[in-house]
Amino acid sequence: MAKSIDYGNLMHKAMRGLIQTVLNDVAANGLPGDHHFFITFDTKVEGVEMADWLRARYPGEMTVVMQHWFDDLEVTDDGFSITLNFGNNPERMTIPFDAMRTFVDPSVDFGLRFETHVNDDEEDEEDDGPEDDPTPPHQDAQIVRLDKFRKS
Repeated sequence: MAKSIDYGNLMHKAMRGLIQTVLNDVAANGLPGDHHFFITFDTKVEGVEMADWLRARYPGEMTVVMQHWFDDLEVTDDGFSITLNFGNNPERMTIPFDAMRTFVDPSVDFGLRFETHVNDDEEDEEDDGPEDDPTPPHQDAQIVRLDKFRKS
């Protein structure tokens, strides 16, 4: 039995499930109305697949927009694959849900932010700099109040 409830990981799993449900609906029915998504992801996460020229241009983080033109959206339990247009150059990408940092739908003022999670074992192995330089405590998840995104 676990020593405590890991609310941070449970929240991340629930938020990723919400995005998976939304993307599955978009794959089946297209984007409704004015909905569009800004998705920011970490390009270094294992499983991210993208063209070499895009990875060179965005070696750490990239934001893609799903709006007017996208093709072949496929959603799995682990992430999604999509073809997007970059200057009249269609490129196929695979983005694991674990790589996502933000998901925003500005048409309805909705947004989610995923904080990076470091396992306790990994934390012990990391070199955060000199020991006299304290680092802020790690937060697993950020609670987002949806009221602040609602239009008046």
